[in-house]
Parts: sequence; structure tokens; C-alpha cells
Amino acid sequence: MPVSVASPLRAARVLALALPALLLGGAYVSEYGFGLYPCEMCWWQRYPHMIAIPFALLAFFWRPVAPLVAVAALAILTSGLIGGFHAGVEYGWWKGVTECTASVFDGGGDPLAAIMQAPVIRCDVAPWTLWGISLAGWNFLVSTGGALVIFALIARSGSGRSK
Repeated sequence: MPVSVASPLRAARVLALALPALLLGGAYVSEYGFGLYPCEMCWWQRYPHMIAIPFALLAFFWRPVAPLVAVAALAILTSGLIGGFHAGVEYGWWKGVTECTASVFDGGGDPLAAIMQAPVIRCDVAPWTLWGISLAGWNFLVSTGGALVIFALIARSGSGRSK
């Protein structure tokens, strides 16, 4: 069975959708299932993934495909680079740029009581690690690596084609 020129682009499109969806899903499972609440920089890593998903979805319905997938990959790469910066803060390699506390207020009740009862989530402390790598470090590895694979697949497909 011959491999079509469009198959690398199809793979890039699927990866550009699956990667941020799975990483965001994992972030929400860790938050709501295991109580690992995000700090401010954790949220910064989520936003680019939230941007990548609509662009990747559009690539299934709109032409040309390659630019849409490239924008999704760029957003995924952005999340990975933010994760790398955050991991460096957690490992003490450099200082963070914020106070890094979470604000939890739903708009109802006493705002002062909500602030006083909100958990303080620090950006410079990794709440969980696997093999010595924090969640931010894993996001750096998976997102950056995934984005580079997507870019390589786009290049391999002849990036200007709209298939």
C-alpha cells in the first residue's frame, strides 16, 4: 500500500489535537481527582493548549491544513517552553516572575473569607514528581517534543499543500 504525501500531515493534525487534549485532561484529572491544584504558572501552561485545540479542530474542516496545524504546534511549543521555565523555578535554577499564589473566588459569599480559606499554591515547589521530574518538567518534555514532531511532519508533507 503506497503512502500518500498527505499522511504525514494527517498524523500532524491528529497529534496537534490529541496532545493538548490529553495534557489538559491530565491536568484536570490531577487537579480534581488528586487535589494537585495549579499555581499561576501552571495556568500559564494550560492557556496555549486551550488555544491549540480549536486550531487543530479547524484543520479537520478547513483548508489549507498545514498553517492551522502549525499554529496549533506553535501554541503547544509555547506551553512546553513555559513548562520549562516553570520547572526551572521549581528546581531552584532561577526565580519566578510572580508571587505565585492561586486566587480562588467564585463570586459568591464573603470575598475576604474566600481569600483567607484559599490554598496557597506556590510555583517554586513541585507538588508531585515522577522520576524526579515535576509536572511542569513533563509538560516541557512532552509538549516541546510533540511540537517538534508536528513541525517535522508538516515539513515532511511539503508544508504548502492543503491536503
